[in-house]
Amino acid sequence: VQLQASGGGLVQPGESLRLSCAVSGIVFSIYDMAWFRQAPGKQTELVARITRAGTTNYLDSVKGRFTISRDNAKMTVYLQMNSLKPEDTAVYYCNTPLRTLHWGQGTQVTVSS
Repeated sequence: VQLQASGGGLVQPGESLRLSCAVSGIVFSIYDMAWFRQAPGKQTELVARITRAGTTNYLDSVKGRFTISRDNAKMTVYLQMNSLKPEDTAVYYCNTPLRTLHWGQGTQVTVSS
């Protein structure tokens, strides 16, 4: 199983980024998926999740700003992040909501002026 996150970068507050996570080695369409993040010195937190049926939910602090989506044909889960804030700075990873897959490489998101 491989989880390959990409799309991070350095942006200013208020700007946007779109993260992608390409998944291989599983029957992607039957899995609920999620995005997590880990900021320096903090625990990993679940940011957004999407069920195999497409139902979504979000961490309160990102509601209205982030949107999770998935493309089962491409075996990819996305995170559209708008109106980014400095407190969104973290390494972002994808996994199942219960963290059942081996963690892959994350992607660094830095929000700074």
